[in-house]
Amino acid sequence: MQQYNSIKAKYPDALLLFRVGDFYETFGDDAIRCSKILDIVLTKRANGSASHIELAGFPHHALDTYLPKLVRAGLRVAICDQLEDPKLTKTIVKRGVTELVTPGVALNDEVLSSKTNNFLMAVHESENQYGIALLDISTGEFLVSEGNKNHFHKLVQSFRPSEIIYQKRKKLDLPEVKSLFQIEDWAFQLDYAMDKLTQHFKVKSLKGFGIENLRLGTIAAGAVFSYLDETHHFDIQHITQIQRLDENSFVWMDPFTIRNLELIHSPHPDSVTLLNILDKTSSAMGARLLNRWIVMPLKDIEKIKARHEVVDYFLKKDEKRIFLREKISSISDLERMAGKISTGRITPRQLLSLAQSLQTTSEIKENLEKEKSISFLIDQLDDWTKVYTHLLTQLSEDPPHQIGKGNVIAEGISEELDHLRGLQNKGKNYLEELRIRESEKSGIPNLKVSFNNVFGYYIEVRNTHKDKVPQDWIRKQTLVNAERYITAELKEYENQILGAEERILALETNLFSALLEYLSDHLTSIQNSAQILAQLDVLSNFAELAMQNHYVRPKMTDKLDLLIEDGRHPVIEKLLKPGENYIANSVALAPKEQQIIMITGPNMSGKSALLRQTALIVIMAQIGCFVSAKSAEIGIVDKIFTRVGASDNISSGESTFMVEMNETASILNNLSERSLILLDEIGRGTSTYDGISIAWAISEFLHEGKIRPKTLFATHYHELNEMTKSFPRIRNFNVSVKEANDTILFMRKLVAGGSEHSFGIHVAKMAGMPHWVLKRANEVLKTLENSQVNEKIADKTKKITEENMQLSFFQLDDPILESIREELIGLDINTLTPVEALMKLNEIKRKLGK
Repeated sequence: MQQYNSIKAKYPDALLLFRVGDFYETFGDDAIRCSKILDIVLTKRANGSASHIELAGFPHHALDTYLPKLVRAGLRVAICDQLEDPKLTKTIVKRGVTELVTPGVALNDEVLSSKTNNFLMAVHESENQYGIALLDISTGEFLVSEGNKNHFHKLVQSFRPSEIIYQKRKKLDLPEVKSLFQIEDWAFQLDYAMDKLTQHFKVKSLKGFGIENLRLGTIAAGAVFSYLDETHHFDIQHITQIQRLDENSFVWMDPFTIRNLELIHSPHPDSVTLLNILDKTSSAMGARLLNRWIVMPLKDIEKIKARHEVVDYFLKKDEKRIFLREKISSISDLERMAGKISTGRITPRQLLSLAQSLQTTSEIKENLEKEKSISFLIDQLDDWTKVYTHLLTQLSEDPPHQIGKGNVIAEGISEELDHLRGLQNKGKNYLEELRIRESEKSGIPNLKVSFNNVFGYYIEVRNTHKDKVPQDWIRKQTLVNAERYITAELKEYENQILGAEERILALETNLFSALLEYLSDHLTSIQNSAQILAQLDVLSNFAELAMQNHYVRPKMTDKLDLLIEDGRHPVIEKLLKPGENYIANSVALAPKEQQIIMITGPNMSGKSALLRQTALIVIMAQIGCFVSAKSAEIGIVDKIFTRVGASDNISSGESTFMVEMNETASILNNLSERSLILLDEIGRGTSTYDGISIAWAISEFLHEGKIRPKTLFATHYHELNEMTKSFPRIRNFNVSVKEANDTILFMRKLVAGGSEHSFGIHVAKMAGMPHWVLKRANEVLKTLENSQVNEKIADKTKKITEENMQLSFFQLDDPILESIREELIGLDINTLTPVEALMKLNEIKRKLGK
């Protein structure tokens, strides 16, 4: 326990798995946490002077089963192993932490998700500027960026790191990140970072990576390497380059927009995101790349067109697309394989899979290298013939998952290995041959050759024949009816056979390590091929989607106009019931003629869907995908802003309205002429007049400013329809409905002109609101509509209240009173005689039980 306590003191923030014999044990508070998370038994044991200590453990071979559960629970886990063979020491066994596994630096396949990256993020803040470094240790992807607080939050939302590390003296409020960890301030020093990075990448400066001017980003990158040292991750040769994340290269979307558009994740359970619809990739590498592309759409028109060209090629060449997708689906995750080679975690079976994947990569290159449309990608694939041939020659046809199981290396590679295997396989035959030979030589019938743990192999001779035993046999044991002997030949065989298994393991381990050493020179090439295959996977996937979902190639231009003919929401159209058609809508935004479109119409009519589908079509186009429309001409968009939905931020003391104003302020302060702005119900979180005033002022600001961004503005404030009279580039549209028999039918079609009616009470009826509430709402609405425009609010509410008093008798929620009311409304007083009136009154009294 002294040894345990001294090691635990070095890792106070981690759960310590302490190897004792064949078990990993946890003690004290660690044991309590461990037993709850893993659902294993919690016991107690005597502990010297202490009365007891909690204890929970599991067999060491079950580590791969239990470790992922602990890491997924957000814990840091220190694995403490025995550093020497217990048989070789008479004192306490040396122990030490061999690995610190945290959510951000996990390498276990059971912890990682194949379709998403597992990023560790380091952040360094200084004077409201943030340096950010992102590392996926499983693939070797290393990204560095720098920017303001918005940029930092955007990267958190886009990359969703599993763990964030930051300086101890700083504060970081990110409730959406489960694992936040503070590390010492000295790790955030520029000199330290430069030393670490230049040593690792074997360069004199960071100019080649394009981050020499990113001081804060470089410091964050150095902190990542410090953390890798702290967590005992030293085999990291697969981190071969730094990629600069330049916010100017991609479409700017703030965290609100990424969340509101539900691109990758949705705050609502069971919701379908854009990624869900677009991800029909054939490989884990492709799935991860698509994830990245969706949150980082391109702004470079030539790069976008190049992607569209490849999609177009695969759409027209069915046989090539089918061939490629089939081949890629059989390729292993080469990015993570490179990481496994570097860290020495690859198994013999996985190495065979890597060899077969490289062979398939060569087949893809051979099949597609003459295709001009995609040659810029295919030419970047290496010829792997030499490498995979070497691997397939060295490895057996069916290697095991664990190297200790044997049969890893093929026959004919090592003479000694073949000889030792021969000894193992032919052992029984050899002993039988030796028995027959010695029996014939000595004339002793029924010789017996056996083995025991005391003195190994022996020959047993019954006492009736012991006078025939040759002189060179050595007697080892006397039994009642027999004697046991050994011979020099038998002893030599014993030494060979007993050492064979150990020697086979050593030989196979050495030969396997030599293969990994051979591959370590090819890590960068493997990663490059993986990236090209991922791009081919995503782009052929886009072609498949275009064919299945009737997507069209958008025309990309340098103009500012956005013209979408018969656009469809890519997610909603896939969720419709069979036989139900999506009602398409056209949108035309041109800063010189139709800059702002005011969209009115009732709730549930499709205003929000129209706003979102416009943004999603632009994003699809600029990631290289074809779009859900009849046709689309898209002037490159550099920023997309959305303000939709209501959300309180109670934990920060912010109301719905405050959140709405924060998000809107962020939009208005970051505009550009190529921005696309989508505003939904701005101002509804406050009083009607305040809301109208704010919405009007925002619209006026967008119209009259020097920068004229393309804007879709969905609103309930019909007063805003008046703006088109004074502002020439504002146009009114509404989502049409049909009224029939006091019900409404949503047409979901965008038509020119404003709407004067909200149909809110109709929507309340569809939601199942009680009949009395609906009836009273209609009465209040009529009172308000019949009031004078300039009438005071107090006078309007007084009218409603007076009317309420007069009718209060009949507003009680009582079926008897309701039936009396209906009866009185149906009476024709002009034709009623006095006697009939008295009888009717008496009937009412009886109903009331009077």
